[in-house]
Amino acid sequence: MDNRRRNVLKGLAAASFTSTLAACNGSSNEPREQQVAGDSANRGASPKPPVAVAFHHGVASGDPLADRVILWTRVTPTEELPRNVGSVAVNLVVARDPELRDVVHRYQAETSAERDFCVKVDAEGLAPDAWYYYQFRVGSVRSPVGRTRTFPAAGARAERSRFAVVSCSNFAYGLFSVYRAVAQQSDLDFVLHLGDYVYEYGAGEYGAFPGRDPEPAHEMVLLDDYRQRHAQYKTDAELQGVHQQFPMICIWDDHESANDSYKEGAENHSEASEGNWAERKVAAIRAYFEWMPIRQLPANAQRLWRQFAFGDLIDLFMLDTRLEGRDVQVDSPVSADRSSPDRRLVSDEQMQWLQDGLTASSANWRFIGQQVMFAELNVARTVLEAQTLGLPAPDTFNDQLAVLNVDQWDGYVADRDKILQTLGDQGIDNTVILTGDIHTSWANEVYVDNSLIGNALTSPVAAEFVAPSVTSPGLEEFLTDSGADIAAVAARLANPHMKYTELKSRGFVLMDVTRERAQAEYYYVASIAEQDRLGELDTTKTKVVGVDSGSSEIYQDRELSSPRTVRTALFHPRVQQQVG
Repeated sequence: MDNRRRNVLKGLAAASFTSTLAACNGSSNEPREQQVAGDSANRGASPKPPVAVAFHHGVASGDPLADRVILWTRVTPTEELPRNVGSVAVNLVVARDPELRDVVHRYQAETSAERDFCVKVDAEGLAPDAWYYYQFRVGSVRSPVGRTRTFPAAGARAERSRFAVVSCSNFAYGLFSVYRAVAQQSDLDFVLHLGDYVYEYGAGEYGAFPGRDPEPAHEMVLLDDYRQRHAQYKTDAELQGVHQQFPMICIWDDHESANDSYKEGAENHSEASEGNWAERKVAAIRAYFEWMPIRQLPANAQRLWRQFAFGDLIDLFMLDTRLEGRDVQVDSPVSADRSSPDRRLVSDEQMQWLQDGLTASSANWRFIGQQVMFAELNVARTVLEAQTLGLPAPDTFNDQLAVLNVDQWDGYVADRDKILQTLGDQGIDNTVILTGDIHTSWANEVYVDNSLIGNALTSPVAAEFVAPSVTSPGLEEFLTDSGADIAAVAARLANPHMKYTELKSRGFVLMDVTRERAQAEYYYVASIAEQDRLGELDTTKTKVVGVDSGSSEIYQDRELSSPRTVRTALFHPRVQQQVG
C-alpha cells in the first residue's frame, strides 16, 4: 500500500542508473482559549466517587507555551463496561521535582465515553523556560510520572534549543526502536512529530511484523476504528517513553485519516464501500484531538496550523498541508496543471497567516514544520533527459520537466512560489523547513529560481531537512543497500540543490540550534526487528549537516553537538519509565 510514496521510491530505484547517465551528460501568538470540549480542567469541581480504572496508555504533554502546556492521559475503566460508566473524575498534580513534593498546581478534570475517556488539561499559570513533573490520579490509582517543560517567553533571549524530529511510525512494520533512541536523549526541549503517527491500513496491508497486527484488524474508517488504533499505538512502551520524557509538538499527515488524503477525498478512500469522506475525515480528526496532547481552539475545532515561540531564538510555524486546503493531486508528473495558479496545497487563510508570520518574525530563526517535501525533486530537467528515461514530452515547457511525487509541493507549484517570493522579496533569512512523509533522509537548499542557472547565480533562501521514518520502509524495500546508495547519488546529480540523501535507514533528526547555526544531526538505529537492540544507534551512519546564521547554504560533516548535561539532565532529570 502507501502507493504514491512507494511509487516515488520505486521511481528513484528505476531511474537511478539511467538518470545517473543523463545527469552526467548534461509561546504561541495564537489566541489562548483555555478550556474546550475534552480539556475540562478546573480547581473547584465537586469530587465524585472514584471509578476503578487503569492507566494503560501512559501520559503525554504537548504544545508548550511560555505559561502553559497540554497534559494528557487516558483512563481505562476496569470493573464496568465503558458504556456503563457515566463520567470519571481525575486529579492532576504538577510539581517542580520528580518526587512531586514541590507542588505548584493541582487540577481537577472529568472525562467520559464521549471523549473515549481521554483527559486533556491545559495546565496554565506556569513559569516560562521551566521544567515540571506531573501525575494523574483517580482515587488511589496513579499514572506514571511525566516530565515536561514550558518555552522561554516570546522575545526573551534564548541561546540554544535541542529537539528531535520524527515521522512515519507504522506499528505493523517493526519495533519502535527510534522512539527508544529519542527517549534516551538527555536534554531535548521537545519532540517534533511531522505526521503519520498512526497508519490506517488493516492487517497485512502495509506491514506484517510478528505480534504487531493492527487493531482493529480492518482498515480504520469509523470513529471507533480510529480510537482503537490510537489506543493500540499508545500501549507501545517505546512511544510511551518518548511522551513521558518530553513535550511533543505534532501535526497529522495523510495516514492519520487515509493515504494521500486531501480536503475532499483520499486515494485510499472509496465512497462506494467506505461511506462519505467528510464523515470519515471528521472521525479521524476527532480521534486525533482526543488522543494527542494538542491544544484545540474553540473558534475552529479542526484547525491544526499554529505557531510557537522559543524565546527570541525560534519562531516555529506548524502547517497543515494535508486536510485543510489541499486540492486533489494531479494525475501526471509531467502535467502542466501542477503550475496552475488556482491549485492550493493550503487555504488562502493559512497561506496569508504564514506569509504574515514570516514577515513579522523577529526571531533569530524561522522554522516551518510541515508534512511533504518542499524542495523540487526532479527526474529530468532537459528534454534529452526525459527522452533518455522514456518519459512523455511535457505539455508546456518549464524547468521541471518531470517530477517524482505530485503529492508534495511539486504538485502545487503556485503555492510554493508564494512562500519563495515572500522569503526573497522580504529578504527573510535564517529559514529552515522541517519535513517528514517520504521515509528517507534529505538535506536540500531551497532557491527562488531553482533552474540550473539560478542555482549557479543566486543564493538559497531557505534550507530543508527531511527526517527519516521511525519504521516505514525506504528504498531498501525495492533495492539492495548498494542499489539504494546509487539511487541517492542519482537523485543528487539530477537535483544539485540536494546536498545529502540517505534512502534506506530508519532514524531521527536531532536539531541543535544556537544563535550562530542550525545543525541537523541524522541518527539511525541499528535495527527495528530485534528486541535486544532497541534504541541502539548505528554510529557509522550518523551524518551532520546544517546552515550558519545569515546563510542557507548547507554545510556538512562538522562535529556533533554536545548535550547540556548539567543544565537539563542534572537539574531536571529524566523520569523513570513506567509503562501504563
